[in-house]
Amino acid sequence: MSEVAHRVLLLLAGLSCAVAHAEQDTAGEDPQMIRVLLAADLETTLSSQMSGTLGELKTSFGEHVAKGATLARFNCNEAQARGKVAAAELAMARQNLAAKQQLRKLEAVGDIEVAAANTEVQKADGARAMGEAQMSYCQVLAPFSGHVAKVYVKPYQTVSAGTPLFDLVSDGALKVRLNVPSDQLATLKTGQPLQVTVHETGKRYPAKVSIINARVDAVAQTVELEARFDQRFPELMAGMSGTARFDHDSE
Repeated sequence: MSEVAHRVLLLLAGLSCAVAHAEQDTAGEDPQMIRVLLAADLETTLSSQMSGTLGELKTSFGEHVAKGATLARFNCNEAQARGKVAAAELAMARQNLAAKQQLRKLEAVGDIEVAAANTEVQKADGARAMGEAQMSYCQVLAPFSGHVAKVYVKPYQTVSAGTPLFDLVSDGALKVRLNVPSDQLATLKTGQPLQVTVHETGKRYPAKVSIINARVDAVAQTVELEARFDQRFPELMAGMSGTARFDHDSE
């Protein structure tokens, strides 16, 4: 036998062995097992609402923050100055309106001048409200309590509006996301129990179906579900994965 033919036979033998192992693995899989992903109840990326320069960051990666806590501050000297100007213009416009109203009582001015002065007050008040809204952008506040999962910026960095600042993951029990074959839709219902095995912990946890999507994925022929654990398990974290099996025996 030539050396080339010998190599071909070895290659074919290796392929046959790989196929056999793949068939064994496939045969060993439980078709009732469904892959799942653990996700936080709330998870968001907080972005800058203004262009400016950050000051010292008030939080760091992995830190727990309470709802309403300040995560970062911007240098807002310019915004503060504009706010003072807007407040002064509003005070002046109100004084002018009061003077016009007094003159109107003396019939020294007409209704049109009084109306114009009132319009100036409304414009100045709008500018003041806009200044206050811009001032509120100077602080980045946590919309809910949770952990800082990622920090995108550094202290004293200049950013533009829309720049990602922090990833925030909420506290509380996690939810389970899974996709079930659409041919099982008739047997699914909210409150249906299932057992979730998490790969990272090697443990099994009880959960119940909380949401069934109202639309079937026409390409994959699956329907998306969400389930909730029966209680909070401190060792579980968002991003962990595993498998689930519907617990028909306990229904």
